[in-house]
Amino acid sequence: MLKHRTTETPIPISAFSIQPLAFPTRRRRDWPFFAGLVILSGVYILLIVAMLVADLSFTTPHHLLHALGSPEIQYSIKLSLVSCTLTTLLSLWVAVPTGYLMSRHRFPGKRLMDAILDIPIVLPPLVIGLSLLILFQTPPGRAIQRVVPVTYAIPSVILAQFAVACAFAVRTMLVTFDQISPRCEQVALTLGCNRSQAFWRVALPEARRGVLTAATLAWARALGEFGPILVFSGATRLRTEVLPTSVFLELSIGNIEAAVAVSLIMIVAAVAVLTIARLFGLRTPLERVL
Repeated sequence: MLKHRTTETPIPISAFSIQPLAFPTRRRRDWPFFAGLVILSGVYILLIVAMLVADLSFTTPHHLLHALGSPEIQYSIKLSLVSCTLTTLLSLWVAVPTGYLMSRHRFPGKRLMDAILDIPIVLPPLVIGLSLLILFQTPPGRAIQRVVPVTYAIPSVILAQFAVACAFAVRTMLVTFDQISPRCEQVALTLGCNRSQAFWRVALPEARRGVLTAATLAWARALGEFGPILVFSGATRLRTEVLPTSVFLELSIGNIEAAVAVSLIMIVAAVAVLTIARLFGLRTPLERVL
């Protein structure tokens, strides 16, 4: 059977030439999109910077020194430092085991527990203060107050700060333990460690950056807490006065210069805390905590 030999037409080499991509044209089409992103984000950043500049321009070093020399302001600074530090320690004491439990274990009601932990974050601050006030008017609350006075006393300041700040610390530790692989803990268990030893010797050292981030966030959140303290602790001079209530009290008597001076103290403290968190804290964007 004869086979006819077919001749194929050769394809010219120019047909394989690669045409240049139209990247410049695409960039020209995308510039309105990027311009919109820059404008929207720039407006908000400009607002924040404008507020800080307004505070700095409104007060003078004399007003700041005068405010720092006031016995009431000195008391509020001391109480704020002490209460925020105690709140941070209490928050870590709860947040580390809670975050580890939520990250490493599955159990019935886990989703419900996760939702309950978010309640202090989403509730209005005044509602939290009112809820604490009502709680200590119940029979168990009154029994506690017969032993330790809480309402409208210094313990109420710490409890009001803890009720809100601890939720942020828990979220931070949950993100921290989620980012740590459980493989090292499993290896430790196979080498003879029990679950407690694996936690203290393996998981917790690896989570040190997250612990620092949780501590700084809890401390900063406690420093700025106002609503629950106002309802649950009151705003009594030289008794339950912290820095946010000092701003409120100074504004209520028309002393705006002192209020701005106290606000600058809080701004400096917040910037210092954020700097520590950015430099030494968890290597993840802070928005993932929420």
